Amino acid sequence: MRLLLNILWFVLGGWISGTLWILAGCLLAVTIVGLPWTPAAFRIAGFSYWPFGRVIVDHDESPVGCLLNGLWLILAGWWLALHHLVLAVPLAISIIGIPFAWQHVKLAGASLAPVGKRVVEVA
Repeated sequence: MRLLLNILWFVLGGWISGTLWILAGCLLAVTIVGLPWTPAAFRIAGFSYWPFGRVIVDHDESPVGCLLNGLWLILAGWWLALHHLVLAVPLAISIIGIPFAWQHVKLAGASLAPVGKRVVEVA
């Protein structure tokens, strides 16, 4: 079932989200200032391509990570999370879109504070 949902997700827009996160990671890597956020962008890109059967968990809660997440939240995180929540609402209203809405909610949470997160497979 996960494979089918991941294929549907990818075909119906997941490839766009993942590709945009990869592009964002590349742009962050080009700037010296954005380098600390680059690995987080690439992790979210992988999750954006194939989200079903995976979860995002806290991995490291260092003071530097909290500072980076605070800056990210102010500069980019809040509008990225809002974007995913706006996409989740109509999907949740349609009964068949509820699994996709839940993935957008998970992506919204990851968009708020991506530094120090890890993507793990669910058993």
